[in-house]
Amino acid sequence: MKTTALTSGRSQTITGKTPKRSDNRVILHFDYDCFYASVFENLNPSLKGLPVGVKQKSILATCNYPARARGVKKLGLISEAQKVCPEIVILNGEDLTPFRDASKKLWSVLRSHSWNSRVERLGLDEVFLDVTDVIEYNLELLNRNTLANSFFQLSRQDPERGFSFDGSQFFGCVEPPVKPEDVSSVLENPLGVRLLLGSHLAGYLRHKLEEDFGYTSSGGISTNKVLAKVAGSKNKPKNQTTLLGLRDDDVYDFMDGHKLRQIPGIGSRTAHLIQEHVLAANNPGEPRAYDAHNLDTGAQVTVGQVRRHAGMCADQLERILDRPGVERGSGERIWALLHGADGAEVKEASDVPTQISIEDTYMARPLNTPAEVARELRALATSLVRRMRVDLVADDSEPESSDAASQQNQTQSQQQSQPRWAAYPKTLRLSTRTRPKPGARSSATETFSRSSRSQALPSFVLSLRDESVEAVGSRLATEVLQPLFRRLNPERHGWNLALINVCVTNMVMVAGPGESGGGPRDIARMFRTQEDKLREWTVYDTAPVPVPVQDTVMTSETSANAASPVEEAVWVEEEGEEEDEKDGGMEIGAGAMEAGGAEMSAAGTTLDVDADAGADVDVDAWDDDDGEESQVCHLCGHAIPLFAVSAHERFHAAVGDC
Repeated sequence: MKTTALTSGRSQTITGKTPKRSDNRVILHFDYDCFYASVFENLNPSLKGLPVGVKQKSILATCNYPARARGVKKLGLISEAQKVCPEIVILNGEDLTPFRDASKKLWSVLRSHSWNSRVERLGLDEVFLDVTDVIEYNLELLNRNTLANSFFQLSRQDPERGFSFDGSQFFGCVEPPVKPEDVSSVLENPLGVRLLLGSHLAGYLRHKLEEDFGYTSSGGISTNKVLAKVAGSKNKPKNQTTLLGLRDDDVYDFMDGHKLRQIPGIGSRTAHLIQEHVLAANNPGEPRAYDAHNLDTGAQVTVGQVRRHAGMCADQLERILDRPGVERGSGERIWALLHGADGAEVKEASDVPTQISIEDTYMARPLNTPAEVARELRALATSLVRRMRVDLVADDSEPESSDAASQQNQTQSQQQSQPRWAAYPKTLRLSTRTRPKPGARSSATETFSRSSRSQALPSFVLSLRDESVEAVGSRLATEVLQPLFRRLNPERHGWNLALINVCVTNMVMVAGPGESGGGPRDIARMFRTQEDKLREWTVYDTAPVPVPVQDTVMTSETSANAASPVEEAVWVEEEGEEEDEKDGGMEIGAGAMEAGGAEMSAAGTTLDVDADAGADVDVDAWDDDDGEESQVCHLCGHAIPLFAVSAHERFHAAVGDC
């Protein structure tokens, strides 16, 4: 049966029957227990067992389970936490760097066990894995006659890489509960066998994270993302839950017991609208206004109450959610989630984030003076540059050729790490949010929307020379962010700023050593190795170079004191090198020019470059004498004629074989 939604816009046909789930996948969900506090405990083991809270500004962002056992609640005031638990250890968590580093390390471990690269991070402390292919492979290897002594293979190529497990039992908790004597009947269903294998893989990975890195986690195993995540929250901490779902009623019963706001994909505003509609049937009257900070939003009704509410269906939900800014078709999506149906794919893993964002809030003390804004912009810009160099820079230190002569030429370069950009952003964005100014009318409501401005990221940020992170961050704040802020907030003072966000996005991938066919190649690597590649086809002219005849007649005295043209050139070059080192210029010659991790050999040529010009300076490094202007590419370091700059940038951004 199909119905037509009566919305204010165009009519839309929505399926009214119960959504159907697909049980073809096996999805694992990992949630690190008290992640922020666990990071501090791993850095300082003496904190383990003590009540620990992590603050951000004046709020207790999170706390560990010993603190929660003493009555401390996260997202509360620090003063309240200290009253409830005077012995609590409060640690500053405003610097997210250690949390990001730990999250990336744990994610890399989980990703290394994926065959299809579908490993999706959700924040810093949650990860989804689609392990369907791994489970299907081990399902074929499973011997039903020796289930108690089964072996799980983690590699197709290496049959000895894996772990032993008891295939006659599930690992961890199961919903609905299954008695040991009933497991054999569950295993008669292929879905039950696949979920059993998934439970043991999840248990193995959780144990590995704890044993190797000291982080405990909670896990959920099911056939889609929403069921796996909800199941994982059932038995926390340091445990896991497998949602069988062999019958539709098992899934409905499991979902019905959860509060509406606990379902992933249902936001607080959506939950508020649905909750008010359901409660209005029993408590008619004026609906309450939406309050984003109210913890009861969406927590007063369960999924079962919504599903069984009179007349509730996808059509009805569409009418309830028919508000400005709500995406059309949301009713059908929410109706599916309430029935445990979710077709969303686990996103493929990527070493490169889609964007890097740094922000800070100033709710208690809004910013109003230029000095305050300049200080915060400098701190945010420095953190942004540091994040970029951690997340986007790789070390190009592997040998580039097995040729003996090439190895000898690369000995010096291999002694030092050669950083290069694995990807680089093209866009810089500054966002701010203001609060109502003091003295404003009481009717003025606070808005949570942000104002933003974007521009191209200046190329000096991508220079990997000896400039410190602090120097680059200070220059970025002074030369770029402050002018951008003035265009965004033209008033001279009194902005009452509650938030500043600095973000880089629009990433361009750069292929690394040994990569081919999947994206743009490293052009610097091509130039560094082309001499070795072409040596066997190169013909050299061995004839002696004729000495030019000079008309100048020199006396013995002048010939003794005068330098030859060659000697004079060498002396001038050395003087130029010394001047470059003193003035901070870039040298292109027997060494290498570093710009985005690339090197360019120029056989003994030194160019004096203005130190203030950064990576945008025009350098004429071409051999022709027509005097044509050129520009240095900040990725590969080569001087490109102005007419070819656009094509050269497309070369770096191109996808596919070049």
